[in-house]
Amino acid sequence: MLHDIVSKYRSWKKYRATYDELARMSSRELNDIGISRADIAQIARQAMR
Repeated sequence: MLHDIVSKYRSWKKYRATYDELARMSSRELNDIGISRADIAQIARQAMR
């Protein structure tokens, strides 16, 4: 059980770090790498895997 909690916490931290990093980027920077603001949450969820 503890392992599951730690695993979920680590996944959540990876999600937040990815989300926050992308959210700090300007729209132009996001566009340069082919991402729209609407895609940030989905990309952060993919980073959790």
